[in-house]
Amino acid sequence: MQDALQGRIVLITGASGGLGAAAALACAQAGATLVLLGRKVAPLNRVYDAVKAVGPEPMLYPLDLEGAAPDDYDQLAQAIDGEFGRLDGLLHCAAEFKGLTPLLHTDPADVARAIHVNLTARWWLTQACLPLLAKADAGAAVFVMDDPQRSDGAFWGGYGMAQSAQATMVNMLQAELGAHGPRVSGYRPGPMRSGLRGRAFQPNADTQARPPDEFADACVELLTPAGDAWRGKIRHRDA
Repeated sequence: MQDALQGRIVLITGASGGLGAAAALACAQAGATLVLLGRKVAPLNRVYDAVKAVGPEPMLYPLDLEGAAPDDYDQLAQAIDGEFGRLDGLLHCAAEFKGLTPLLHTDPADVARAIHVNLTARWWLTQACLPLLAKADAGAAVFVMDDPQRSDGAFWGGYGMAQSAQATMVNMLQAELGAHGPRVSGYRPGPMRSGLRGRAFQPNADTQARPPDEFADACVELLTPAGDAWRGKIRHRDA
């Protein structure tokens, strides 16, 4: 994937998380200039240093998706527009999941938080960035999401609800944008070693999980013009 994103501007949310950090490194190695968005500054700084060592100097943008309002996303879009004049790619890796809990016993605030961070905030950010993506010659928004065979089951709460809704949103938004507008697609990686998965599975017994960097190249490909084959669709780990 060397030089596959040369000269392109890519915004990655959850950039200090497992897949977010791995994808950031892969995108930088492919030549992209990154906007790294995350909740905590210290982990973002570590990703910044790693990215700068292998590719163009990135831009840091600390933001808590849980508390951010639509105006905050508009300000982010304005900052990107002022710095770069466009946005070529948006990769949604940020996620919220507190653990497996029966819906009957789930704190209502936890359900609302999970739906907001995993769905509503993703849409607000995408909506703010769509005019910038439209300025690019092959603008792409990629939603990393979970496998419904797992997250639609018992105890996944608001997180599971948001995963199903995202799949609908990808299809709906692409239908509205048409064949010549920005590209929208989803990506369902395989079982992955991450803090989120560790809240649902015991790490010492989770033999299926793979390192996040094994799924990073697929994120890069979906952000390139080659990802047009997945316009309005969801790519699975084996595709």
